[in-house]
Parts: sequence; structure tokens; C-alpha cells
Amino acid sequence: MNGLDWAVLIGYFGVMIAIGVWSHKRVDNVSDFFTAGGKMPWWLSGISHHMSGYSAVMFTGYAGIAYTYGVTSFVTWSFPIALGVAIGSKLFAPRVNRLRSRLHVASPLEYLKNRYNLPTQQALAWSGMLLKIVDVAAKWAAISTLLSVFTGVSLNQGILITGAITAVYCTIGGLWADALTELGQFVIQLLAGVSMFVAVVLKLDDHGGFFGAWDEAALHGHEKPLVGPYGTVFLLAFLFIKLFEYNGGMLNQAQRYMATRGPREAERGARLSAALWLVWPVVLFFPMWMSPLLVHAQKPDGSDSYALMTEQLLPHGLLGLVVVGFFSHTMAMCSSDANAIAAVFTRDVAPAVSERARQWGERAGLIAARVTTVVFLGLSMAVATQVNSPTFKDIITVVIKWVAGLMGPIAIPMMLGLLRPFRRSGPTAALTSWALGLVAFWLVNYPINWAVDGGVPLQYQVSVPLAVSLVLYILIGYVKPEDTPERDALIERINTDGDDSGSAAAAVPAPAETPEDGTVAARVQD
Repeated sequence: MNGLDWAVLIGYFGVMIAIGVWSHKRVDNVSDFFTAGGKMPWWLSGISHHMSGYSAVMFTGYAGIAYTYGVTSFVTWSFPIALGVAIGSKLFAPRVNRLRSRLHVASPLEYLKNRYNLPTQQALAWSGMLLKIVDVAAKWAAISTLLSVFTGVSLNQGILITGAITAVYCTIGGLWADALTELGQFVIQLLAGVSMFVAVVLKLDDHGGFFGAWDEAALHGHEKPLVGPYGTVFLLAFLFIKLFEYNGGMLNQAQRYMATRGPREAERGARLSAALWLVWPVVLFFPMWMSPLLVHAQKPDGSDSYALMTEQLLPHGLLGLVVVGFFSHTMAMCSSDANAIAAVFTRDVAPAVSERARQWGERAGLIAARVTTVVFLGLSMAVATQVNSPTFKDIITVVIKWVAGLMGPIAIPMMLGLLRPFRRSGPTAALTSWALGLVAFWLVNYPINWAVDGGVPLQYQVSVPLAVSLVLYILIGYVKPEDTPERDALIERINTDGDDSGSAAAAVPAPAETPEDGTVAARVQD
């Protein structure tokens, strides 16, 4: 990178901070901070939902998959997300929006106190927060890896730089800052992605052109949709995982649904996100599929191939723009995750453990939200320094095995609890499916994996915890139904529109008091 590239990068950071400062004026309370006061346009919600769904891991871990295996990187990652979000636009988006517009909650997990009970909500909240710390740590490590390639800064310095800048704008501006920066980041990504696509297409003239390049020996097998460890079982498992994860199971996408004015707007935003997931990753992945023709990766997993190709093909200025594109992906996801976890902590966890937190007013709640955001980002940055250690292994292992494998047990009680067919499943089903799903993850990834010659295939490491949780959640609901009139009434409010379905900024009430028996009295408003 030369002075022009650095100017582009520094200018980008300045714009992100400026957006955060401007957004600060729109944040008066926790509803504004966590759900944009229910005033976000559907198109901004859709773009924000899309941008908050992937990071620089695409340009490192998934670039390595594309370099090694080819189009399976799209078929087994982007395509399941697009299909899952499209299904979720009808199944989940309107219902998640009603959590805010009808139940007036600010956190995606806040309704679980009444849908199940306090212990269930706390189990899902704590495990979700811990998983998100690891997830975001992998994103910091990914962008820092790219930054080190282009600038020579160390991994830890890269983590500190990106984390500190993200902390500034998402802490002071809340969800409005996240969404508006994601809009700007989408435009930057569009320019950078198209620039790289065109540069690669022009280089293919030496390899038979756009279509003839696929016949080159270096791309043998790259056209196969399912190959290597990414087979049919992996694809089906990932489809189910992404159906839950990208419709709210990982919390930050749920906030995008909650932030729109009503259920219909949430549905439209989800459709836009699904369309973007179907089309845009093809533009980003194509250069990665062609990369074996143009560069020789230095790392065994090929995770540095895209960065090497960028340095080789793009002139200065455009190189800086592509580096900014890397940052735009990562900062979009990490800032949205930080906001979601701050919502879970301040609305769900703190009131359960602190009498003082239950008395927070608007100003105190907003201060707590901002402090929590900074703490979460700090913890994730600390964990990021341990990626590539024996504990976590490489970036793609963290993202695919840890995050995808552990997401199912956490997301199933949260997401299926919204739907009428699962109204029989109560606290016992939720807690048991969650706990045994986590146990299943540990078994298939460690004792069984060590005992099996060659290890447990990746598709089973990812799918077994989800399958165990899903089966137990449904089965226990029928064996031990725990539906009550209060829970049924809550589910009906989530599944039907009322006079308040189109309301914008509904006031966020103080967290409900916790009775001595450990449950929370139903707060179903008529």
C-alpha cells in the first residue's frame, strides 16, 4: 500500500466515526439504541441485515475454500443463507418484529421470560453471549490477517485498530449508526467487488476467457457444487442452521427485523436481504474461484489467496478501496453483534442478577448499554489474539465448527418458540434440548472424534448438535406439554396483527420483576 491507499483507508475510518457522531443525536433511550425506535425503513433494514451477515472471513477462510474446492464455497454457504432468509421472510421476520411492536421488548431474548421462564432465558442469554464473543473474535482475527498482508502490522495491532474504531461509532450511535454505516459500507463493497471482478475477468484472456478458464487444469473439479467435506449432508445441515441463525438465532439479524415499523416492512426487508445473498456473493466469489490460475497461495489452506491476488491485480487507490471493502464487511458484522449482545445483557441478564439494574431509568439504561458494548468488544478482541492457537485452531474452524455447531442448541428454543405448532414445548423442552445439544457438540467434536479413525466428518460435527436439539425440543413438547393460557396468549400476540402492529417507537418498559419461585409473571398486554 502507498500513500493513496492509506488516504482511502484513513478517510473511510473518518467517515465511519462521523456517522456514529451524527447518529448519536437520534439516540434518546434504549429503544433507539437497540431497535432504532422501530423507525428504520424496510430497504435499510434489508441492506443492514445483509451486511451484518458476513465479514472478512469470506476473504480469508472462505477464499481458501474457493481456492481449494471452487463453487462449493457458494453452494454450501451463500446459497443456504439466501434460501434460509427467503423462508424466514414469511416464517420468522413478521413474528420477530411483533416482539417489539406488540410486546414492546428491546432484546430478541426478552420475550423468553414469559414464553418459558427465567432460567431458560438466562441459559440461552449467557450461552449466546459467550458464543458471540468467540464468533466476533474470529472476525477480528480475519480482518487483522488481511491487514497484516497489506500493511505489515502485527495481528494484535490489527485487532486493536479495527476494534477501537468500531467501538467508537457503534457505542455512541447504537443501531442507527450500525445501519447507516452498513449502508455506506455496502456502497464501498459494491465498488470494490466490481473492481476486483473486472480485473480478474480481464486477466482471464490469457486462460481461455470467461468460460474457457474452467477447462484449465488448475481449476479441475472447481465446477462441482458438492465436493470434499462439503457434501449433501453438510449442505442440508447448513440450510437448517442458517434458517435459524440468519433469521434471529444469532441475535443481530433479529434486531433488523425488530427495527422496522411493522411486520410487513420486516418481511420486505428480509426478502431484499435474501435477494442480495443470492446474487452479490457470486460477484465476490468469482475472483476467488479463478485465483488458482493467477496466484500461488502461501498458506496451506489458501486463505491468503485473495489478498495476494488483490495486491497483484489492482492499482493503488483501487487497492485501498478493496482493503476498505474488507473492513466494511467485518466492522458491519462486529458492530451489529456488539449492539445485540449489549441488548441481551442490559435487558435480560443484568435485571436477573441485580436489583439496581431493575430500577434503571432511560439514562442509566443507555449508559449501561454503551458500557456493555465496549466491554463485549474488548473481550472479543482479547479472544481474537488466541485464534490460530491449539484451543481454537484456524479461523474457518471457529466459524464453521464452533459457531455453526453451537448455534442450533441456542437458537431452536428461541426461534421455534415463536411458532404456534410448538406451543406445547415449554421450559423443560427448551432447557433439555439446549443442554443435550451442547453435550452432543462436545461428544462429536472431542471424545468420539478422537476415537474414530480419521475423525468425525465435518458435516456430522456441525449437524448432530442441531439434530439432537431439534428432536428433543419437539419430542419433549409432546411427551410433557407445558402450554398454559398465558403462554398461548403470548404466542397469539406474536402470530397476529393488532391495532399496535404498525406503531413505531413503542416505549420499552422496565424488566419484569422476578418472583421467588424463579419464574417471571407473564407480561401479556391486551
